[in-house]
Amino acid sequence: MNTLSYKTISANKATVQKEWVVVDATDMILGRMSSKVAKLLRGKHKPNFTPHIDCGDNVIIVNADKVRLTGNKWTERVYQHYSGYPGGERRYTPQNMMDKSPERLIRKVVKGMLPKNRLGEKIINNLYVFAGPEHNMQAQQPKQIDLNSLK
Repeated sequence: MNTLSYKTISANKATVQKEWVVVDATDMILGRMSSKVAKLLRGKHKPNFTPHIDCGDNVIIVNADKVRLTGNKWTERVYQHYSGYPGGERRYTPQNMMDKSPERLIRKVVKGMLPKNRLGEKIINNLYVFAGPEHNMQAQQPKQIDLNSLK
């Protein structure tokens, strides 16, 4: 038995194959969509996944303003931010965020599903979110992907 044929192959910056994919968020549930997008960004769907390397795809999300939340989460879920100063606590609901910027809501939810380290900060920069059906990334020739086909 030749044991040299069983070497584990680790990806690095030079050998990683990054693709551009487009996800249509129309009538998709926010959390379920975001967890699958986080998996795409991280690269966990690829056979050569390496945990310490950015080997995920670049993801473009269109129709971010048409995403859904179930139950009363639009008004009852509360995100809060504290600036560090007295009286600097800010609270907002997903409905408030959606009214101001639907892109920020999706980016916040996906970022919460990524690692909380330097790699996570690099990976979130591979996410591009657009409120409408148009995007300005046609030069990369992204392919349309169906998130329901992913596990």
